[in-house]
Amino acid sequence: MPRIFGREPALLLALVAALVNALPGFGIDLTTGQQAGINGAAAMVVAIVIAVIVHDGLGAAVLGLIQAVGSLVIGFGFHWTTEQQAATMLVATAAVAMWTRTQVTAPVPAKVPLPALSAVPADPYGG
Repeated sequence: MPRIFGREPALLLALVAALVNALPGFGIDLTTGQQAGINGAAAMVVAIVIAVIVHDGLGAAVLGLIQAVGSLVIGFGFHWTTEQQAATMLVATAAVAMWTRTQVTAPVPAKVPLPALSAVPADPYGG
């Protein structure tokens, strides 16, 4: 398991969750939805860090982060219709796909095209 700041990712997420859950005790009024949104966004940040460390699945992690941040923003009162949310994810998906296309190479080389066939086949009997 990759380490972040010398610690296991699950341990860091547990610390974030504990801090977020402690905030209302210090007068910061958060709903359970807002707390869940913050924890979800933190989990996605950790997922991106892990994806960068292991060089795998970065595009999916970035899309997950965008979705988590969108949920977090909505949880804090930003009013988006479902159409606006879908459009945002569509643009984000297209952008990540365009970036991914520049980063990925095919595991096998492209096929070499066959030579063009002549319009009239050669006489098999030599005549």
